[in-house]
This record gives sequence, structure tokens and C-alpha cells, in this order.
Amino acid sequence: MKNKIFALVDCNNFYASCERVFNPKLEGKPIVVLSNNDGCIVARSNEAKALGIPMGAPLFKYEQLIKRNNVHVFSSNYTFYGDMSARVMTSLRSIVGDIEIYSIDEAFLDISKFYYCDLTETANEIRRLIKQWTGIPISIGIGPSKTLAKAANRQAKKYEESNVFDIREESERVRVLKDLELEDIWGISTRWGRRLRKIGINSAYELSTGDPRQIRKTLSIVGERIYHELNGISCMQIEEVKNKKNIISSKSFGKKVTKVYELEEAVSTYVARACEKLRAQNSRAGGIHVFLRTSPFIEDERKYSNGMSSFFTIPTSNTSKIIKEAKRLTNKLFLPNYEYQKIGVILLDISDAKHEQFSFYEHENYERSDMLMDSLDQLNDRFGNGTLFMGAQGIQKNWKMRADRKSAAYTTNLIDIPRVV
Repeated sequence: MKNKIFALVDCNNFYASCERVFNPKLEGKPIVVLSNNDGCIVARSNEAKALGIPMGAPLFKYEQLIKRNNVHVFSSNYTFYGDMSARVMTSLRSIVGDIEIYSIDEAFLDISKFYYCDLTETANEIRRLIKQWTGIPISIGIGPSKTLAKAANRQAKKYEESNVFDIREESERVRVLKDLELEDIWGISTRWGRRLRKIGINSAYELSTGDPRQIRKTLSIVGERIYHELNGISCMQIEEVKNKKNIISSKSFGKKVTKVYELEEAVSTYVARACEKLRAQNSRAGGIHVFLRTSPFIEDERKYSNGMSSFFTIPTSNTSKIIKEAKRLTNKLFLPNYEYQKIGVILLDISDAKHEQFSFYEHENYERSDMLMDSLDQLNDRFGNGTLFMGAQGIQKNWKMRADRKSAAYTTNLIDIPRVV
């Protein structure tokens, strides 16, 4: 489809930027954010990148470099980052309207209705407003297709001081595509890159000037769609967020777990988190799968991995009911004398809550259940996650994930709200 204009908004070094919002002293300082259990580096500020700290590196391998250069290290604070993401996306929607949230720190905007404006100035105004309203810096790439907007954003982030780039001019499109590796094109995997090189296509520009029939034969209709997108013909529109068909909740333990009651606490906690997501999209689960395993890096005789599913007679979103079934499955999976590293739950067979299900064998009072769960969610949303929880989730939680360097829940917990003195 011609005459479309898209923008790809990407939050700059998002996790590090979130940490800076409520701690301005971190501006200009190197920052790294760690994965679950403080194991690996999953986010870096530009200053940390300049020090040569790679993405995904184990923390212990770079501790000396980090100490030498006074790098600020944070545990992942996903509740905080998720809330900051929601603020950015809500702000973008209030400005533009047509938005597709692509990830926690990226969103596509349909800005076709602003065609009469100077779009570079418009993008800079959007950047200014998002920074003013949320404290998060963003980069914006503009293009006639989502694929070109993605390429333009990469250019904006890496090479443009303004963090805005418009790729619609033919000369700019050709220049950028000639310097763009195949695997840097949105939708092109390493495997597809190898396939393209076998037929003599070695860059994004060569892909855009290739034979669409040969590209389709090599990469299927998806590859041909990318070809057209690279030539400025929009084949993909802004999409609404679809409800998830399965919801998973799982994390590795902070220490090895050997007791069944600790596994029950953990699985209950993960069920509660999954059910919050389930109700947020106004859905119910028809079943649950629980999986349990030891570390995959130990001797074979000490390894154990297993999973088990169960289905409800009537779909439900009631946390208490799903916890009860998860605990039953956990007890069936549990074997003594093993050191467990991880347990998780997957909510299965998810359906729309608007369509009530009935059974001859079992009845659930949806109105009463939904009212109870809605009260639970509202209290936790208002006063902070975990304000009200099921007793099965435990209190001490000695098994919980390590997060020794976690910052405060500045925006989601009343206790952690910053105070001006």
C-alpha cells in the first residue's frame, strides 16, 4: 500500500534510562543491568558499551573492569521497567493514536495523517514530549513501510546526533540499504541470510533490487513481502495487540530447592503472576501445565526434568482455583533427593472471558469469582504489587530469585515513591 508513513520509536538504552529517571546522578555514567539471579549483563548504557562490556557477558568475568571504571550495576527491576514502558506507550498513543506496541521499548506509529508536516520537526517534538513526560530518551525512524522505518531507526540511533532519521528520500534509502547487512533487516534471520548469499544477494540494497520471484522461491512469500517493503511499498499495517494463546510464568531459583513446600510456594507465586496477565487481557484458562527441573549442567545421575498438564472442566481466571491444581501437579512431579533449579507454569487453552462456558458436571459463579479477583487486582495496582496475595505463595520465600542490586519500585509501590526534601 502506497502513501503510508510509519515511524518506529525505540527507547534509548531503555533499562539504563529507567534507572536514570529517578537517579539523575547516573547521567553520563556507565550502567549495566543484570539478568535473573544477577547472572549475565542484559542491558548497557552507551558509556558501558564504550568500555568494551559485551551483551550477555557473565558478570563475574567483568567484575574487575566494572570496579576499575566505577560502573553502576543493577539487578533487573521488571515491574519498574514495565510500568515505565506503559507510560511511554500511553504518551505516544495520546500524541499519535495509531500505535502498535512491538516490545517493551519499541512501538510502530502510523503517522500518515501528518504528511503535510515537516516530519523531522514533528518527530523531534514527539521526542521532546516523551522526554518531558516520562524522562525516557527515544530515537525515531521514519519510512514509507514498517521495514524501512525499522532501518531508519537503526540509522537514527547509531549515526544521527538528533536521534531522528527520515529514509523516504530515494538517495537516503539507497545509501542506508547499501550499508545494511542482510541480518540487520527486520525479519531476516541468520539462516535466511545464508540462503540469500547463496543466490548472490549480499546486502539489503541487493535484496531490494533482486528478482522478487527468485526471492519468493528462496524465502517464501514472507521474503517477497520484505522485498516490497524495502522498496517503499507497505505490506504490513499497524496491528492491534492480540491476546496471548498461552501465558508462561517461570524463573530460576536464587538457590537450589529440595523441599516440596518451597516448590509449592514458588509455583503458587508464578500462578498468581500468570493469572494477573490472564485477567488483564480479559481471558480465562482452560488448563495448566507445570514443569520442574534441576540444573542442566550437573551430572546425569543428579538430573531430573518433567512436566504435567491438567485441564479444567470450566475455563477459569480464579487464582485460588488454579493454584490448587498447580500444587497438586507439583506434588505429583516432585521426587525427593534432587536439587531443583526451576519450576514454571503455562496457562493453556486460553479463551475470551466474554464467552462464558457451562458444564453439566461443574459450575463456577463467574460473577462472584470475577468480583473477587478484580478487587485483588485493583488493590495491588493501587498500593503496589504484592500488597494482597494468596497464603500459598509464602512469606519468607527463601527460594526467590537473587536481586541484590535492585533499585526501588519508584512508580508501583507507595513505600518507594521518591521524596523531595
